[in-house]
Amino acid sequence: MSDQKTRRPRQADIATLAGVSVSTVSRVLANEPGISETVRRQILKVAAEHGYPVKPATEAVAGGLALIASDGVTGGLSVFYEAIVEGLRAGAAEAGMPFEVRMVREDRITPDAVRDYMQAAAAEGLFLVGIDPNEMLRNWLQDTMVPTVLVNGTDPVMRFDGVSPANFFGAYQATGRLTKAGHRRILHLSGSHRQTIRERIRGFEAAIAAVPGAEGRFVSMTLQGSASREAHERTAAILAENAGFTAAFCMNDFIAVGVLEAVIEAGLRVPEDFAIVGFDDLPCALMTNPQLSTMRVDRAALGREAVLLMLSRFSNRTAPARHICQAVVPVAGGTVVNVETRE
Repeated sequence: MSDQKTRRPRQADIATLAGVSVSTVSRVLANEPGISETVRRQILKVAAEHGYPVKPATEAVAGGLALIASDGVTGGLSVFYEAIVEGLRAGAAEAGMPFEVRMVREDRITPDAVRDYMQAAAAEGLFLVGIDPNEMLRNWLQDTMVPTVLVNGTDPVMRFDGVSPANFFGAYQATGRLTKAGHRRILHLSGSHRQTIRERIRGFEAAIAAVPGAEGRFVSMTLQGSASREAHERTAAILAENAGFTAAFCMNDFIAVGVLEAVIEAGLRVPEDFAIVGFDDLPCALMTNPQLSTMRVDRAALGREAVLLMLSRFSNRTAPARHICQAVVPVAGGTVVNVETRE
């Protein structure tokens, strides 16, 4: 009898005494979610009374809400943002962070609307995915100290945490692939109100300025309809000028596809007569002939990094803002002669 009294209770013993299954006991003792509070308390009470060691419950993680611009996710860039959201969901799940996503019209993101969205989601932290907050929203977020992370976004004066691809350095490297292949008159097709895209433009300009005799031409796009179609039309018109441009760095792969179509229609060989480098490494880059040379963005990693930034912000809400800049990786493809790009 004394041996029976001193034997350490097993989970099966706790299950029998509490009138539940062993799997339920196992989940409660592991602090897993999905068990009613009444059952949880009963199991913990029985375990404590019979000397079963119980790990202290982990501190609950505040919830996060991601707002994503519907104009982007319902248009051509849906595949880009889909992977980011997958990374956010995975990172939140690993951290035990309650997490919701809402699509919103960017021109309707007011402080009142954001407050309502966050209250409905019971969220303390805000992820702005592909959204640069306007002045009114910036001021409100700062005044209320709402933990905020810009995902695929950059705050040029570092008021908010953020994570983005290395847009400046990626564009610099992409353009460098063209200059190292011998091209000196290079187009850059781009257009957006976003800070991230302006950084790509700056990277293009810096790479051109770094090469004696190189000349760049910025081709501003409206991006009101099909980016590929608009790029095709703009490129065809420029080629008809016979201005001597032999290469193009494109803001994204959709634009690069349109450029490639126009170049081939003009009877030029790719990459011998005209070279092209895209950006983002979207699925369409695998479908062109020749296969598009581009720059790979690990979009899921952006989402995971954003969650880590939010967790850090939850733990210290007055710390200086941080920005994580993630390297982009060249994808060889066949639309530019492959040369060594490392310095």
